[in-house]
Amino acid sequence: MRSIWNGAISFGLVSIPIKLVNATENHSISFRQIHTEDGGRIRYRKFCELEDREVGSQEIGKGYEDSDGTIIPITDEDLAGLPIPTAKTIEIVAFVPEDRIDPLQMDAAYYLQAGGAPAAKPYTLLREALKRSRKVAITKYALRGRERLGMLRVVGDAIAMHGLLWPDEVRAPEGVAPDADVTVRDKELDLADALMDTLGEVDLEDLHDEYREAVEEVVAAKAAGEAPKEAPAPESGGGKVLDLMAALENSVRAARESRGEDAEVKELPPRKTSRSSPKDTGGKKSTSTAKKKASSPRKSTSKTSQAEKKTTKSTAKKSAAKKAPAKKTTSRKRSA
Repeated sequence: MRSIWNGAISFGLVSIPIKLVNATENHSISFRQIHTEDGGRIRYRKFCELEDREVGSQEIGKGYEDSDGTIIPITDEDLAGLPIPTAKTIEIVAFVPEDRIDPLQMDAAYYLQAGGAPAAKPYTLLREALKRSRKVAITKYALRGRERLGMLRVVGDAIAMHGLLWPDEVRAPEGVAPDADVTVRDKELDLADALMDTLGEVDLEDLHDEYREAVEEVVAAKAAGEAPKEAPAPESGGGKVLDLMAALENSVRAARESRGEDAEVKELPPRKTSRSSPKDTGGKKSTSTAKKKASSPRKSTSKTSQAEKKTTKSTAKKSAAKKAPAKKTTSRKRSA
């Protein structure tokens, strides 16, 4: 792999000569701009405003535009002589757990290649230290005219570096989440869990760029003078807000059918997860127990009052006489 930057890793007083190579590559299809009437290429030409003529790349340099419009020339020598230690060095500034890094900060990825035999020992030392500590190294380095933040981690037997955005370059998600007060029911969450379980996991190696393949087929067909395949008609109802429960049930059913499983969506038992509120379950038990306990005093109080009524009032005796069979039955059961 061709290196894009040569320098060293500064690991305390240890210096590790390295070469920076790209860890990723772009496979997307690129298009040229053409004149739609005759198919001629559209090209951008670079003109000098003062001389009104086209200039070549060897005549083009850098310049900074001041607030008053003045252009201040900046040469490569000016940038190479910047008084910063990261100009040709990847400086390690800290070691932190990997979960401290916000994925939103992730940028381009590179491999760090040891720069010759003398770099083999310190390179291996840093790699093994990262492995054993289960941490990543936070670095600062300069590339393409600016100082950047980076993260070193172990990938196989190599050290990889991820460029990181500076924290102030990551925008806060203000105004992104729904403003409405939405309540999600447990049944909806259970169906969403069932859909997640049905879809299951995937081997990322099995995923591929279907859009790129479709574009390649269109290009091949037109190059052969054939008509490209027609796209399938979109399903009806697209863009409509469906009943959420029905949509989840249909999604689970379709996912199970695609895997050859039983497509019937049965009533799902509540999951024992952190979402389940133990207070609800405990509350129900305590409530029923409380009802039983509460009912006992009511019966005893009623019987006591009836006994008092028997002895004190004649009207209570008549009323008690009507209910006498029930009381005798109760007393028999207790004596038994």
